Amino acid sequence: MVLQNKFFKWLMEICIPLHHAGIKTKQIMKHIVFIALMLIGLTGYSQVNKTRTISGTVNDEKSALPGVSVTVEGTRVRTQTNAQGHYTINLSDTSKRLVFSFVGYKTQTIRIGKKTVINVKLEASSNVLSEVVVVGYGAQKRVSITGSVSTVRASAPNTVGYYDNKAYDHINTESYKGITENGFHVASNNPLSTFSVDVDAASYSNVRRFINGGQIPPADAVRIEEMINYFSYNLPCPTNNDPVAIHTELTSAPWNTNHRLLRIGLKARTIPTENLPASNLVFLIDVSGSMSAENKLPLVKSSMKMLVNQLRAKDKVSIVVYAGAAGIVLQPTAGDKKATINNAIDNLEAGGSTAGGEGIKLAYKVAHENLMKDGNNRVILATDGDFNVGASSDDDMEKLIAKQREGGVFLSVLGYGMGNYKDSKMETLADKGNGNYAYIDNITEARKTLVSEFGGTLFTVAKDVKLQLEFNPAKVQAYRLIGYENRMLNKEDFNNDKKDAGDMGSGHTVTALYEIVPVGVKDDYSGSVDPLKYQKPAAPKGMINTGSGEMLTIKFRYKQPNSGKSALSQAVVNDVPVDFAKTSVDMKFASAVAEFGMLLRDSPYKQQASYAHAIKTARAGKGNDDEGYRAEFIKLAESARLLAKEEQVADAK
Repeated sequence: MVLQNKFFKWLMEICIPLHHAGIKTKQIMKHIVFIALMLIGLTGYSQVNKTRTISGTVNDEKSALPGVSVTVEGTRVRTQTNAQGHYTINLSDTSKRLVFSFVGYKTQTIRIGKKTVINVKLEASSNVLSEVVVVGYGAQKRVSITGSVSTVRASAPNTVGYYDNKAYDHINTESYKGITENGFHVASNNPLSTFSVDVDAASYSNVRRFINGGQIPPADAVRIEEMINYFSYNLPCPTNNDPVAIHTELTSAPWNTNHRLLRIGLKARTIPTENLPASNLVFLIDVSGSMSAENKLPLVKSSMKMLVNQLRAKDKVSIVVYAGAAGIVLQPTAGDKKATINNAIDNLEAGGSTAGGEGIKLAYKVAHENLMKDGNNRVILATDGDFNVGASSDDDMEKLIAKQREGGVFLSVLGYGMGNYKDSKMETLADKGNGNYAYIDNITEARKTLVSEFGGTLFTVAKDVKLQLEFNPAKVQAYRLIGYENRMLNKEDFNNDKKDAGDMGSGHTVTALYEIVPVGVKDDYSGSVDPLKYQKPAAPKGMINTGSGEMLTIKFRYKQPNSGKSALSQAVVNDVPVDFAKTSVDMKFASAVAEFGMLLRDSPYKQQASYAHAIKTARAGKGNDDEGYRAEFIKLAESARLLAKEEQVADAK
């Protein structure tokens, strides 16, 4: 207004002399109108284009959120939060609202008003995940497939995606390696049970994805040991600088009280983050066309930013991508250069076919070129597992990765997506690469894997961990290991240090459950054979034990991360079971997860198991559930119970 008053005063000073000079009033007025219109236009333009800056931080219930999209509503003006969850955005003074969105969280729209600082707390949303899953699968029905790999196939003709820039209907071609459940073994004939540890947890989050999407998962997607080991358990840490400690608990089996249930718990030493060795990490990211969905590459990018936020100056990160071909998009960069690393991640886009074999070769090449002799050298593969160009057979991949791990570079696998998810392939890669395998179905799972369990996911404290149980036939009639079907070893493998086995990371716990039939209990599983005609079977050496109260002996071997020679420890379990009601909350909860898994698999060994009983037991074993994972399991079991009833009704029709 002050500017306008000055303008009109100046205008009069010009016009009055012009009038006295004889210039006609009409001409003067034309000039006045023209100049006035110019002034009004310029004033309006300056008002419209007046800008200001808004800043703030985005968190959830636990921590800051990197990678959150911040958009001015109704415009293309947007930014993202940095590694500390902070953002700054310039916007027009006329802008009304900011929209905050992030995969796995409810979108929030905030009125700007006169604020200059807007801090936001996002709320996790299971509905977002469920909606994505339902669209991806349409009206899929579970089908049974014979052979070593089961494939779930279904078409959802009303849903369209894009691959190589071409529209296509979503066809579900997920694949899972076939599982033949461990059966009961007669202790007098087979006194030894030998297996490798497994700290993978991919099966649980994948099963959760199916159930949240309204489906009972295919049986071969249910690996019971991974479901049990998804949860942490309160076990004492090792002493005397040992990397691993062993703990046992014996009670009655909840699904058959005439049987015993043995819990074996291993606890790895926890190394404080500041004391962890330097890391040489290579992110190997699938950017093929199949990764374009919201729950794939966008979720990968957010996940990787979370991991970057944990890194230190002494760590190094490289990024290799693969689609139609493989390439390096970030040369080795110090872990404290977070903006540089995150910018490289932000620039990733999906498109093309999947040269997975070439990508893995290039990633290992980069890792070896920057090898840290006493550090943590690891390739982290993020993919849906759909390798379809180049060396892509499981056998080729196994040989390549097994060879590379001998050179000190391990492989961890993060699986994403649905519809064409190749669980069978990714489990194999992680197994052979001495690494972990996790399935990331939402941002909360990414945080659990890459933030909460950072040390356990990336830093090995004991490798080639094996267990061998020797059962006393004077006490044990039969036994079976629940789960671990793809981790079974020959009895000779236990003492063979050249035989590869599972690894344990900093702070990791591993739980294994054995169901035991005591001597004298009638059962349908021990079986019988006719007496031999030509020879009498000799009693196993060292197994005749009539006076001892020992039920079994547990031996376990492990190697230090940089050693090729294993150390041996052992523990004895006496036949003194504790009443199930008096067992630890961890024992109750682990048994509930096992019971739930047997029901999902429709196991021939489920006996009197039921969803109602598993849920009741899980509630009794909930304990101090700070993270809420056990409460989530209970809700999941309740949903599965309803889905199972719906399936039974549908089958009856």
